[in-house]
Amino acid sequence: MSCWRWIWLDLLSVVKDRAIALTLFGGISFYAILYPSPYLNNVPTAQALVVVDLDHSSLSRQMIRLADANPGISVTGYAATMDEARQWLVDGRASSMLVIPEDFRHKLLRGKQVTLGYGGDASYFLIYSAVVQGLTQAGLDIGHNIQLRGMLAQGINPTKAEQSLDAISLNAVPVFNQGLGYPAYVIPGLFLLILHQTLLIGTGILGAGQWQHSGYWHQLSPLGIVLCRIGTFTLLYCFFSAFYIGWCYYLYGVGLLASLGQVLLLMLPFLLATACCGVAFSTLFHRRDLPTQVLLLSSMPILFVSGFVWPLTLIPQPLVWLSQLVPAVPGIMGMLQLNQMGADWSQVQPRWLQLWGLLLFYLPLAWWGVKRRMQQLPI
Repeated sequence: MSCWRWIWLDLLSVVKDRAIALTLFGGISFYAILYPSPYLNNVPTAQALVVVDLDHSSLSRQMIRLADANPGISVTGYAATMDEARQWLVDGRASSMLVIPEDFRHKLLRGKQVTLGYGGDASYFLIYSAVVQGLTQAGLDIGHNIQLRGMLAQGINPTKAEQSLDAISLNAVPVFNQGLGYPAYVIPGLFLLILHQTLLIGTGILGAGQWQHSGYWHQLSPLGIVLCRIGTFTLLYCFFSAFYIGWCYYLYGVGLLASLGQVLLLMLPFLLATACCGVAFSTLFHRRDLPTQVLLLSSMPILFVSGFVWPLTLIPQPLVWLSQLVPAVPGIMGMLQLNQMGADWSQVQPRWLQLWGLLLFYLPLAWWGVKRRMQQLPI
């Protein structure tokens, strides 16, 4: 049997197997919509805020106007007491509350420190952060205005007064994530992890069900079986990779700094190494349901040790060393450096060589595993 004939039969087996087809075709399509959907709005805006104004002064009203003018906050109502404001949060009518103390204006005019009360649900970190940032900015603005009035009342030149209050001018320019949003930060690494995990699950289910009895997959030598199966899944995942890195990147507005040739050059060893790892992985199982269970449990650890959602310095060093045997780790970091950070190929080349090294590492393991399973077949 020729290799191309074998690959064709393998592809038919993938399509006809409901579990594999659902994991590969359904999973790739489903995850393309599921994971980015919480981050499509990039940053939270106009979060509902209920105000408890115990001062009822001109400065407290100015504070409320400044808070409402912030794009992250929308003042939706007023409460007479803190208990009433808490009920707003419980009922879901507001996501946070602001409490202005009774002596707010009096302390500000006397140059004393004022403490504003804030309450919110910190389990929604993005919402909590947006409201805190907005209230902090509003407080700084009103403090700036009070200080400026005091300096003008002392006869200081307005220009010099502004310069003394704004001694440091901050010009923050985002380098890699221009929109400061989550899709451009999360999607590139997450999509590569999805490709990695679904590829391993597909090869694991297919192999676990086939190694137990004879069929077309045993009409070649063990090395031929390994090479043809790597070719099958690499060919299939070329289309999935084009869907993710091409169409989905464009759909979600993810930046593309690398050339097409560089992306293809990096993805080739990534897919080959992952497919080879999947073939070796499939020889460890006798039941078709086990590969999915094992790999789903490993997804989160791989995500953290890949280094783009959690600092590697906070992860035990032995785990970091062990994670270098997982093709997703150098694949994700190489793609982020090349495509999102605009790194030169010379900077990505060590991870590219590491992927080729992983292919050479898993190839003899896959050959040995397939050979062992063939020898265990009943005569």
